[in-house]
Order: sequence, then C-alpha cells, then structure tokens
Amino acid sequence: MLKKTSGEAGRKSRLPRSRNDFTPTRIKEPVVDRWFMAGVYILLTTFLLVVLLPLVYILASSFSDPLAVSSGQVTFWPIDFTLEGYQRALSDSSILTGFGNSLFYTIAGTAISLALTVAIAYPLSRQDFWGRRGITVFVVFTMLFAGGIIPMYLVVQNLGLLDTRWAIILPQAIGVWQVIIAVAFFRSSIPDELYEAAQLDGASDLRFLFSTVLPLSKPLLAVIALMYAIFQWNSYFDALLYLRNPDLFPLQLVLRNVLILNQAAPGLDAAAAMERQQLADLMKYSLIVISTVPVMLVYPFVARFFNKGILIGAVKG
Repeated sequence: MLKKTSGEAGRKSRLPRSRNDFTPTRIKEPVVDRWFMAGVYILLTTFLLVVLLPLVYILASSFSDPLAVSSGQVTFWPIDFTLEGYQRALSDSSILTGFGNSLFYTIAGTAISLALTVAIAYPLSRQDFWGRRGITVFVVFTMLFAGGIIPMYLVVQNLGLLDTRWAIILPQAIGVWQVIIAVAFFRSSIPDELYEAAQLDGASDLRFLFSTVLPLSKPLLAVIALMYAIFQWNSYFDALLYLRNPDLFPLQLVLRNVLILNQAAPGLDAAAAMERQQLADLMKYSLIVISTVPVMLVYPFVARFFNKGILIGAVKG
C-alpha cells in the first residue's frame, strides 16, 4: 500500500472543507459604537412614546365615561367603557354630511392637484424646454411671497367661486413644494436617452408621458397624492372663509362647529351645564378618532410606495 506523499497531503489540506467545519467568528464591536447604538435606541423609543402615548390617550378617552373624561381619571385605558361619544357623533346628520363632503374634496382635490402638478413639473424637468428657468423662478417666488388672505378672497369672489365646492379645490390645487419634488424626480429618474429612444420610435410627448414617465413614477405619484390627500382632509380654514352653505361644509369645519355648540351656554342651570360640558369633552375625543381613521386606513396601501418616495432626490451611488 502506497503512502501519500507530502505534496498530496498538502494539496488535500488546501481543499475546501464542508460548511460544518467552519465556526463563525463574531467581531466584537467597539465600546463607543455600542454606546452610540444604545443612545440611538433610547432616542427613537422616546420619540415613539411622544407620538404614541397621546394617540392612546385620545383613543382611551373616546371610549370612557363622560364623567371620567372631564375629571381627568382616564390615562391609557378606558374607564367605564361606553360608546356614547360615537353614538352622539354619528347620530348627527351634519357630521355624516361633512364626512361625505370631505371624502369628495379629498378624492377630487387630490386627483386635480396631482394632474396639475405633473403637468407643470414634467415640462420644467426637460432640458430642451425653452423658458423653464424663468418659469421656475416665478413658481418658487409664489412659495416665498404670498398675496395674503384678502387678495385671495377677492380673487375667489371675482371668479364666482364663493359658496361652491370649487372654492375648496382650486385655490390650493398646486403645491409649490410638491412641484419641486416632482421636478427633481423627473430629472434624476427619467434619462434623456429614454426620451430620445421614444422619439426615434415616433412617440409624441404625451404618449411618452403616459406610457413611460408615469409608470416609472409610481413612488413619486404615491407620495404627492398622500401629501395632497392629507392636506385636503385636514383643511378647514378655506371652508371657513369661502363657504356659507352648511351642506358644503367639510368634516373638519363641522367638527369645529359641533364642539362649539356643545359648550356650556349661559342661562343653563349648573347640573345641565356640567352635563353638557362633559358630553362636549367626550365628543371631542370621539370626533378626533372619527376624523383620523380614514387617513390611518389609507396609509398602509401607499406605505410601500412612500418608503421609496422618501428617497427622491437622494444621491445615488
């Protein structure tokens, strides 16, 4: 029987071993890095509690007894669980009307704002668009210097938009910040070579926009749509200025009026005034939950696009 030579033994020792033969070695992090990560976790936990605890308190108060809410007994768990606040709120027809109006303003306003934003941002992102620098200056100028409430009111009045749904949608249809974000995205994500290839294939500008640019801009569209939708849903000041018909009031303005009307009025006896004040305190938290739930339900559907969209304009390696 032949013995293995030293060369064969050396070659065999250099052969790769099986995965089980390797024992992973964990690199020990420096003490400074461990302290830094501990500080990061503590800071993030603090921010989470600052945001989360008020929401938990509002939710617990909305399901608690009016007396417990007024006396400050509620912390982060309902006391004497009740649905009285929601029953009183949803039994008011004006709140249901306001909910429908806000839904219309949010959907229609977001669609119009998104279309107008893309219509102005895409041409400004093209290098061959004549006059884009001057137009960009005028667009940014409106973000820095506004006319004010009275000139805006006079414009809406002269256009015949007072006490109409268009008074809520059109005056704030275009956000300058959203336009800037869209311009930056189109410049960095839509290369000129793609546009030149589309021209060689005979595609028009509109065909290129709808067939190529918009499908590649889903993260951008989701982020901008979410911004506009939240703005429209929470807006009430424009309705306070331009609307007089209660049937056109958005939900936020209706909630404001309900809370004011449920405050204790002069001339009531002490017991009735206290009961009315307790009900107002309870309805305040119930109405906050009612007005917040739609946004919380929509956000998960656009979260995956939003996570991509927050990196718009970031430096790519």
